[in-house]
Amino acid sequence: MTENAPDSLTGHALIQDYLKTLDSSPGVYRMLDAQARVLYVGKARNLRARVSNYARPAGHSGRIARMISETASMMFLTTQTETEALLLEQNLIKQLKPRYNVLLRDDKSFPNILVTGAHDFPQITKHRGAKKQKGRYYGPFASAGAVNRTLNQLQKVFLLRNCSDSMFSSRTRPCLLYQIKRCSGPCVGKISAEDYAATVKDAEQFLSGRSTEIQEALAAQMMAASEAMEFERAAALRDRIRALTQVQTVQGINPRTVQEADIVALHLEKGQACVQVFFIRAGQNWGNRDFYPRVGVDIEAPEVLEAFLGQFYDSKDPARQLILSHPIDDPDLMAEALGQKLGRKVEILVPQRGEKAELVDGALRNARESLARKMSESATQTKLLNGLAEAFALDAAPKRIEVYDNSHIQGTNAVGGMIVAGPEGFLKNQYRKFNIKGDDLTPGDDFGMMKEVLTRRFKRLLKEDPDREKGMWPDLLLIDGGAGQVSAVQEIMEEHGVEDIPMVGVAKGVDRDHGKEEFHRPGARPFALQRNDPVLYFIQRMRDEAHRFAIGTHRAKRAKAIGATPLDDVPGVGATRKRALLAHFGSAKAVSRAALADLKAVDGISEALAQSIYDFFHEKG
Repeated sequence: MTENAPDSLTGHALIQDYLKTLDSSPGVYRMLDAQARVLYVGKARNLRARVSNYARPAGHSGRIARMISETASMMFLTTQTETEALLLEQNLIKQLKPRYNVLLRDDKSFPNILVTGAHDFPQITKHRGAKKQKGRYYGPFASAGAVNRTLNQLQKVFLLRNCSDSMFSSRTRPCLLYQIKRCSGPCVGKISAEDYAATVKDAEQFLSGRSTEIQEALAAQMMAASEAMEFERAAALRDRIRALTQVQTVQGINPRTVQEADIVALHLEKGQACVQVFFIRAGQNWGNRDFYPRVGVDIEAPEVLEAFLGQFYDSKDPARQLILSHPIDDPDLMAEALGQKLGRKVEILVPQRGEKAELVDGALRNARESLARKMSESATQTKLLNGLAEAFALDAAPKRIEVYDNSHIQGTNAVGGMIVAGPEGFLKNQYRKFNIKGDDLTPGDDFGMMKEVLTRRFKRLLKEDPDREKGMWPDLLLIDGGAGQVSAVQEIMEEHGVEDIPMVGVAKGVDRDHGKEEFHRPGARPFALQRNDPVLYFIQRMRDEAHRFAIGTHRAKRAKAIGATPLDDVPGVGATRKRALLAHFGSAKAVSRAALADLKAVDGISEALAQSIYDFFHEKG
């Protein structure tokens, strides 16, 4: 709830006034500025005691002192326990993104390996997202690359299928993977269900960290086959043992005493932070990922690490052990909150010696090196942005550059793409695609497509951030095209009352050659940059990235269109029934011509749905 205070009070005096109505309950507090924007979200075991710290006129760091001086109101929400307060605090931080909180900016999900259930011959595949599909999940892996490498080696060792169920059921002869000894060919009966189940069990044992037992069992089988003079089978088992050894080598240094843990190491330097997370599962190193949370110059490691853990594990399951590089203020509370979410005990450690300390040292070294690289890249990026401002006569270096491009083939499957660049490089989570919807557009009308894209973009900006306070507005627009495109874009912006955003058209120039680009600005003569100018290379990179993104989006849309059939538009026909109809009749055209009685004969098609399908095609003529 919001507590009211006299309008004339701000800062320490305001906070002191709030203390009159606060009790010792646990809860969450929010500090807001004069425009009601959230400055900070915090938790407290005792709200009155915690908030009283801010009422002191001195003894604060520069960051906290600035925050207090900007505070014009506060909001409080009591909870039953401090654990509830911690969980609520992290949810609110992720939702509101307050200026003075440590903020985790990269929060993507991690891939897993899935061994599917509900099939006589389970599939092994990569999975990302909610774990809704039946089967057993192993992970997380740090990246798609780490999963793909492991899957590739597992195929060599265990010969499990990775094809979809529909492809499996439609095969009449083995695929290429069988020929190159990456699959045992269960789709055409090359292996029995019992033998396939045994290899699935071995694969799951390996993913559970029991690779030594599997190796010993395979070695014993190889010796038995050799003694029985089954030399072909012995050679196949030998190849599997070699592949299994290679898997263990590829995974790098695996811990001897740690079965399941997340190694979390933090390096702070000059107001920037890097957190390295290493994933140890089943005694194996399943990769690492670096994160760069938003921090301040005068912030301490315990606060950064605690905020990171709360936000990182808000949407992910923690390991049984979290091995940290620095202590946090209340590890027991964090462990209780994470254990409550996971449904089992979570242990938080800060090791001082032994193998765990060695693992932390390795993660810390990675964090330090990663931050050094990022700071170097940021310095280069800052120099490029300053050069861009000088080249295009901007008032200041742009913090957000939006680059637009269109892609189509003679007007079909037209899409628009927007990429974003700034001080931290390409911001891929800010990229946007636009399916061109204008029915009145002439095929191939690039001006019309650009008008639709920019109209939709700026209508949304004007609706969601009319005061330009959320960092969503661009400081510079780069358009793929010359004077005509720039003039058209200028008209579009003026129609929406947006006339203060600089825009530059990037034309190919003479011979449409890299290095001969011409730049067009409203009301100015076109000009070019020197061929060896780093700013020119930077602009080329941005334009090429926009082109790559637009082309990729167009290809995905085209591929989807190619795979589409009239059955996609029939009410009640989803993917499963579509497959059943195509398997029964052979094509969508044959379905459209089928008699009602024939439609009723298809497995999974009820009389009512058969009638609906029949009516759909006959009404269409």
